[in-house]
Amino acid sequence: MRREETKRMAITAVFAALLIIQTFVPNIGYIRIVPALPAITTIPLTIAVYGTLMGPKAGFIFGLFWGITRLIVAYTQPGDMVSLMLFQNPVISLVPSILAGYFPGIIGRYFDQNKYDKVGYIVSGAATSLTNTVMVIVLTSLFFMHDPASLVQHLGNYNSSSPLILILTSALGLNGLFEAAFTAIVTPLIVTPLKIVMKRR
Repeated sequence: MRREETKRMAITAVFAALLIIQTFVPNIGYIRIVPALPAITTIPLTIAVYGTLMGPKAGFIFGLFWGITRLIVAYTQPGDMVSLMLFQNPVISLVPSILAGYFPGIIGRYFDQNKYDKVGYIVSGAATSLTNTVMVIVLTSLFFMHDPASLVQHLGNYNSSSPLILILTSALGLNGLFEAAFTAIVTPLIVTPLKIVMKRR
């Protein structure tokens, strides 16, 4: 029992260190393509792999850790005005991150039990990224529903009379699709050999 706990702690420490590097070293966790818009993030891959390996409870806590680092970055080194306005809000920083960590644990566990693990890894990877993107869009729409113009003016050439959720989907959706495809493809490539190694020890 103690050996298993030690192994889980070691794995968590490695992933926590990786997340910190991705968060604070430029162009590793957050890759900025369009200067005015939030960066494409590779961090959902780390969250998906960890949650799938460690289960929903550990994934929940790791997602919370991501949300906290996201909040810190928004206050200390925001890369653009949109990220500053969104992620200085603790709810927008924390809730999508927590759910993005929780869901791959549930999905991975379900598919492991039904012997379709590799399919599960693909689904958990996509779900992690899409959960983050969709929840950020939904929560932003709720928090800025009474003053959408303050946000829309920083998103580019969008008509402020359009529903905010449609503007956000248009502005952030492409990033979300790239992230989801990348995470869905790479998650099984990492999780599959790690699962084998973990079972041997």
